[in-house]
Amino acid sequence: MEHRSARPSADAAGTWTLGDLTVNRMGLGAMRLTGSGAFHDGTPSDRDRAVAVLRRAVHEFGVNHIDTAAFYFSSLRSANELINRALAPYPDDLVITTKVWPGRDPSGQWWWARPEQLRGQVEENIRQLGLEHLDVVNLRVPPSRRDGSIAEHFGALARLREAGLVRHLGISNATAAQLAEARAVAPVVCVQNAYGLGAADTRDRELLRVCGESGIAFVPFFAIAGKRREAGAGGSGTEDGTEDEAVRAVARAHGATPAQVRLAWTLRQGPHVLAIPGTGDPDHLAENVAAGSLRLTDDETARLDPPVARD
Repeated sequence: MEHRSARPSADAAGTWTLGDLTVNRMGLGAMRLTGSGAFHDGTPSDRDRAVAVLRRAVHEFGVNHIDTAAFYFSSLRSANELINRALAPYPDDLVITTKVWPGRDPSGQWWWARPEQLRGQVEENIRQLGLEHLDVVNLRVPPSRRDGSIAEHFGALARLREAGLVRHLGISNATAAQLAEARAVAPVVCVQNAYGLGAADTRDRELLRVCGESGIAFVPFFAIAGKRREAGAGGSGTEDGTEDEAVRAVARAHGATPAQVRLAWTLRQGPHVLAIPGTGDPDHLAENVAAGSLRLTDDETARLDPPVARD
């Protein structure tokens, strides 16, 4: 069993740069701050608890990278407004990343923005967060466009960057071809895709490699739960449970939880990989941040890596 300090620190896994912004590789995803359903259904979160999680993450554990979106809201809670209430005025080193293209009306119904509507989505994020501009904005590609062009939408974001509303750009739920298309329009500092132990295929790993060679951050979401929707810290296993025993064995060897092992595996995929696990639970927050100091051996990593899924 390895020793880890009683107070975890987000800098234990090292740092990476998003353009000219340096962040700790262990960050925080804001989606689950809004409640059990996260997207309008389910039980709204306790406001004071959500605020406490954010403050503890930033002020106690040194988290300086938070991932959010204006469409992260439940019936009574908005992730952006919780962040604003908890952390404004913001620390100088805090980087807030958000995403656009999807939107939700007040009833929770989804809609997808046209290129000319992206400015309104950017401005809504700025208003909710109480900022003058956004640090990083990811263009979140809809499932129906995974094999299509994103040039028109990304070009609209590039113009907002030139206008000073956005500092840096990224893409999300994208392919290697879309990354190349976006980079021909404007610099890309990050790619945010679903990626996790037991949920990576050949295309995922190729995109991970391309990002590393290009100095672009690769930011997996749903890293704890694999192909299932992320259940927050403490979740373990994959959709079919085939890796569970290997994960549990490594967890026992380190005196860690399965969720921590999955996060450690994620961070081991490369120095350019950032983690943004989401939770609304203060204890799970501490467990997630502590995973940044968990070091897997080559043998353990080989045992955990499943066969690569072929297309």
